[in-house]
Amino acid sequence: METVKKKKRSVVKREKIEAVKEAAKKGAATSYLKNVPTSPRKMRLVADLIRGERVSKALNILKYEAQHASAKMEKLLLSAISSWEAKNSDVKLEEADLFVKEVFVDGGRILKRLRPAPQGRAHRVRKRSNHVTLTVDRMPAKAVVAKSETKEKETKE
Repeated sequence: METVKKKKRSVVKREKIEAVKEAAKKGAATSYLKNVPTSPRKMRLVADLIRGERVSKALNILKYEAQHASAKMEKLLLSAISSWEAKNSDVKLEEADLFVKEVFVDGGRILKRLRPAPQGRAHRVRKRSNHVTLTVDRMPAKAVVAKSETKEKETKE
C-alpha cells in the first residue's frame, strides 16, 4: 500500500495562486483608463458603439466618430490590442480574430467648482471624470463556425 502524503494548506494555496497567475498570462487582455475628464454618460455612448464588435470594425468606428471621447477610447483599444499581442506572442494578430469582449465605464472623481449666479449667489458646477475598462479576446470557435454556416445557407438560397 502506498501512502499519499497530504499537502499543507499553505502549499495548496500557493499552488492555486500560481495557477491563476499562469492562466492570466494567456488569453484575454484588459486595459484601464483612469480619470478621463469626460462625463461617464458621454463615454458610455461611445463604449456602447464598440461593445461586442471585432477589433478592426471597432477601430474604424472610433476613428470616424465625431465625439470627443472616441479618441481616448481608440487609444485604449490600441493599448489592449498590444497587451494581447504581448501575452499571446505565439499567435498572429491577423489570425486571432479579436473582438471587444467587454467594455464598461465607471464614474471617477468629481471636481466641485463654484460659478457666480445672479443676486450674489453661487451655483455649484460638478466637473465629472470616469474610469474605463476594456477587455479584448479571441472570438470563440463556436461563434466563428456558426457564422460561417449561416453564410453558406444564405449563399445556397
